Amino acid sequence: MISQWQLRAAFAQRLSDMYGREVPAYTTLVDVSHEVNGDVMCAAGAEAERLGSIGRVTAERHGAIRVGTPDELQQVARIFGALGMHPVGFYDLREAAASAVPVVSTAFRPVDAEELARNPFRVFTSMLTPADPRFFDDDLRRRLERFLAERQLFPPELLDLADRAEAQGGLPGTEAERFLHLAVRAFELSTEPLDKAWYETLERVSAVAADIGGVRSTHINHLTPRVLDIDELYRRMTDRGIAMIDTIQGPPRWDGPDVLLRQTSFRALAEPRALRTDDGEVTTGALRVRFGEVEARGIALTRRGRAHYDELLARADTLAAQDPGADRGAVLRTLWEQHFPGTERELAARGHGFFTYHAVPSAGTGSAGPVPTPDGGPPTLGGLLDAGRLRAEPIVYEDFLPRSAAGIFQSNLSGEGSRDDARSAVAYDSDWLSGAIGRPVLDPFALYEEQRNASLAQAARDLGLPGVPSAEPAAPASPGAPSTGPSDADRPDRA
Repeated sequence: MISQWQLRAAFAQRLSDMYGREVPAYTTLVDVSHEVNGDVMCAAGAEAERLGSIGRVTAERHGAIRVGTPDELQQVARIFGALGMHPVGFYDLREAAASAVPVVSTAFRPVDAEELARNPFRVFTSMLTPADPRFFDDDLRRRLERFLAERQLFPPELLDLADRAEAQGGLPGTEAERFLHLAVRAFELSTEPLDKAWYETLERVSAVAADIGGVRSTHINHLTPRVLDIDELYRRMTDRGIAMIDTIQGPPRWDGPDVLLRQTSFRALAEPRALRTDDGEVTTGALRVRFGEVEARGIALTRRGRAHYDELLARADTLAAQDPGADRGAVLRTLWEQHFPGTERELAARGHGFFTYHAVPSAGTGSAGPVPTPDGGPPTLGGLLDAGRLRAEPIVYEDFLPRSAAGIFQSNLSGEGSRDDARSAVAYDSDWLSGAIGRPVLDPFALYEEQRNASLAQAARDLGLPGVPSAEPAAPASPGAPSTGPSDADRPDRA
């Protein structure tokens, strides 16, 4: 029996090999990522593995695919369910993007710490929103929905094998091989000629819409390795003559702790595609839909930390708008240095970052021993960390940032597309998505909280504490500075 995690690892590797054959620049990206990771390991030693072993980082990939309908998304969920991957988080790129990106998304990934350590492969999966009148008028919506209903992305044999793998926790060797073959083939770029007029009709709305609804198959849109120094990778790729997008999305580079996710990519390549004209002639054109993304992952932020992060981004936007000539990256870095927790200890003590906590025996006794308390009150996370009675290990951020994802999408589009903001949007949310795919879309914050809380409760028991130590209350903001945001309990769930 080939287990689900082994299927997941094999699928990720075969998908990477296939994508490298289709997009040779991706192989260059992987090679440069390995070079950078090796150099960081030599320079930083064990500290370089604080957010994951070099084995995990080297093997780590996230893919991105696009589908057109809830039924197609439900089928994708079955395929990834066979690999032990669950839908986590809801991302509305329609609202995160300034240009026309008419999709909502989730990410399929493992959720248990042990499964993530074995292989953390994840797939950011977007679904087209034909019902949104800001992008599609009634006539185009009807034509698009009819086109999508007539296609079949995944063969029944693949879906049957997927269901069996999920139910059994794996597949026997021969069936596992067949499943992997069919699954990888389903995400290859099709050589079937595209209807040129139909594709261009959708492209006028959005290049993303054309890539989803203008073809009769799906494909890997990008595959993303993980790197330990994304700024150095950006420089080396540029030195090799590969055109990169203008910025690195996400938090700025600074001397404090790495948090959340930083992403960049090389620009979408002009790839030859067969096009069929109205008179039936097949010609060759060039489409720019696939690109090479790379990411650097940091510490997961709590709801309080995420609120503070969002406030700093909004503040940077305001300052950049007031001074269009300013370097936005420098503006953001200054805000970070002034207002963001500058150490892991501060992230933990203020309740801004997710960590697992482990009790440290009293020096010289090997046992719990007395625990220091501030002014006779209950011990706090910060006090226990400062006294050396708790050890905090960061929890890696395993998810995505809507604004960063939209930024990557936008940077690789050839035009802005069109959207009519005078019309009302169609509402989508996590509950809707859960119903559409027939399985719950999990809240990423809840997953991190469960991991943190279990470790903290165990550490409290090991230290003999009557209760679980808490984070420090949010500090009041200085005039004109961003606040630290509401507490976890006060902030509604959001991805």
